[in-house]
Amino acid sequence: MRVIGGEFRSRVLKSVPGEDTRPTPDRMRESLFSILAPRIQGKVFADLYAGTGAVGIEAISRGARKAIFVESNRVAASVIRDNLKSLHAEGQAELRQAKAVTVADSIDADIVFIDPPYRLEREYTTILNLVRAPLVIVQHDVRLKLAESYGRMHHTRTLKQGDNCLSFFEPASKPDATIEESGA
Repeated sequence: MRVIGGEFRSRVLKSVPGEDTRPTPDRMRESLFSILAPRIQGKVFADLYAGTGAVGIEAISRGARKAIFVESNRVAASVIRDNLKSLHAEGQAELRQAKAVTVADSIDADIVFIDPPYRLEREYTTILNLVRAPLVIVQHDVRLKLAESYGRMHHTRTLKQGDNCLSFFEPASKPDATIEESGA
């Protein structure tokens, strides 16, 4: 696994052995950060269910001021530490070794990325009702249908690529129309 773009472009990241983590495919990360390009500079990015930390590290690489990594798996948290250390990015990161549902409401970030492992799929609703951020992005299986609204968050955009889907949520007060697109 590699960093796709930005300051750390092409740097290799350690992976987590086993099937407890579900890495975001390179193509999906590339599409995500193309969309976020005008919004990421100088922002705080939170990567819940961080796994290897690839998404949060990509955010730092592309100009985020800070990334908050939330990961409950001890081995995965260690891999995140190693990946940050190899990039000398520890000063731009905060790692919380905890269950995302227990800390979601205390995360202070501009952009929150949520991608729980398949076995925790039921946590989408709980997390989306807890998180308070101007933008929340959820990666999920294309067959999983999320609601249009969770608390104050309203679905504004969907990006589909193969079996993966990114759903974007913003505070309901925004007048954005829902946009759906498919990756080529």
